[in-house]
Amino acid sequence: MVAVRSSWVVLGAGGMLGQDVVAHLRGRGAEVRAVLRGDADVTVAEQVRSAVTGAGVVVNCAAWTAVDDAETREAEAFAVNATGAAVVARECASAGARLVHVSTDYVFDGTAREPYPEDAPQAPRSAYGRTKAAGEWAVQALAPDALVVRTAWLYGEHGGCFPKTIARLLAERETIAVVDDQVGSPTWTADVAAQLVALVDAQAPAGCYAATSAGRASWWEFARTVAVSLGADQARIRATDTAGFPRPAPRPAFSVLSTAATAAAGVAPPGPWQERWSEAAPAVLAAVS
Repeated sequence: MVAVRSSWVVLGAGGMLGQDVVAHLRGRGAEVRAVLRGDADVTVAEQVRSAVTGAGVVVNCAAWTAVDDAETREAEAFAVNATGAAVVARECASAGARLVHVSTDYVFDGTAREPYPEDAPQAPRSAYGRTKAAGEWAVQALAPDALVVRTAWLYGEHGGCFPKTIARLLAERETIAVVDDQVGSPTWTADVAAQLVALVDAQAPAGCYAATSAGRASWWEFARTVAVSLGADQARIRATDTAGFPRPAPRPAFSVLSTAATAAAGVAPPGPWQERWSEAAPAVLAAVS
């Protein structure tokens, strides 16, 4: 398998997804170098060059993910998500390493009613989305064989995520309100890690792909499912709408992504989100402090 015989570098290896990518690769016996934020600044070419030297495949999980903060700090977010992506792409091309770049549903406007195909026009509505869209453009322009893999609604064992927030709030309050007019596909980072590696194994053609669970749910529906996993009464989760829960950055109302290109590359997408959550829940919720 490609994953076993190639030397891998994971940038942003300390994040929720990055940790699972490293664990998945090491579990398969791959040679992998985990590069943390303090090890290499993705905006500094010399540091990235040193990090990717000798790599066969580079997975770029490094990103500014503070969606709301990006509204007032867009230049800082752009530096990581766009300029940093360009630096990584250029250095990977120079080193002869294949780049797998992680992106997001926020590059779309969220107004669709059917899953966004991989070639849907970008139309970001937030500063975060604009910076990630610019990063996609840079990667595809500078690393022609790169894989851009979009994902959405991530949760995992490492770091903060929606299910952990729900667990904490249920421990603190009798009822909580969760929006029911934003729809997406809750997705386990361990599944995304496996998808990234599988696409490289399959020698997928360069281009855009999606790595999300099958099916769709609102945040309210997901929260109720988390409550069941905690042994809590679903009725404690009240429905509200986006207007009643204002945030600095606009959220996509619809974040479901098509995985048709992934399937066409010979990689089976993750199963239904409910099944994947059932498998992930013990580890994710055990990590709640």
